[in-house]
Amino acid sequence: MCRLFCRTALFWVLGVCSFTANADYRWQDPRYLIKAFTQVALRNEYSQQGQVVRRWEKPIRVWLDHHVGDKGLHTDLVRMHIAHLSSLMQRPISFVSSPEQANLKIVFTQQRDWKAQVRQLFGEKAEKAVHGAVCMANFHVNGHYEIERASVIIPVDQARMHGKLVACIVEEITQVMGLPNDSDEVYPSIFNDKTPESLLSGLDGLLLKMLYSPKLKSGMTESEVRPHLEKMIVQWQGDGTIKAASREIKRGELYPLLGY
Repeated sequence: MCRLFCRTALFWVLGVCSFTANADYRWQDPRYLIKAFTQVALRNEYSQQGQVVRRWEKPIRVWLDHHVGDKGLHTDLVRMHIAHLSSLMQRPISFVSSPEQANLKIVFTQQRDWKAQVRQLFGEKAEKAVHGAVCMANFHVNGHYEIERASVIIPVDQARMHGKLVACIVEEITQVMGLPNDSDEVYPSIFNDKTPESLLSGLDGLLLKMLYSPKLKSGMTESEVRPHLEKMIVQWQGDGTIKAASREIKRGELYPLLGY
């Protein structure tokens, strides 16, 4: 829980509080970076068995489905985060004017309706996971492990009650880019529930860059990925990418808006 007072009324609306703390830079170690990528990209939340790289290879087309008020606020928050992801991934992400055109649907709903939304978009089995969750996301891959479509469902009243509206937008949309697993072993990261921040960390930015490196492809195994990551990290150590990651990640539009 954030222990400092938020500085503007907007922070209370969004459920976000900015803070400063002594950063732990263990994540900049090459071995840590590879382990973090393995945990977040090559594992699943409900199965820790080894998986393969899953990512978007085609342009991402986003449809926003609003069932609640504050449409403008929600649209702006998603737009800012999507623009940041597109820059980090070097992949085109655009908004479309109808659900038929979309391969990524983001639904803003109410707590009373979200079980029905989960059942409709994710299937009956996923409804069991609603209990204890604040928001949910899901993606589907083809036979080559390329992500073909994805959905995010955010019950706004529930997210705000837990102070996690922005966290839901950032984490769930980022996870359907191909980083599906939460892990207590990866810190600081939005994929770790113990990380108090609601926005991407420098480590998260590096994980996205790793995943969408031209050297990687959908379907690659852990053993196939590792030598590419090792070379990438050596290069990043030399050119300062790792050292600058925490500063560079704050170029996203959400950071000044939320007081970072």
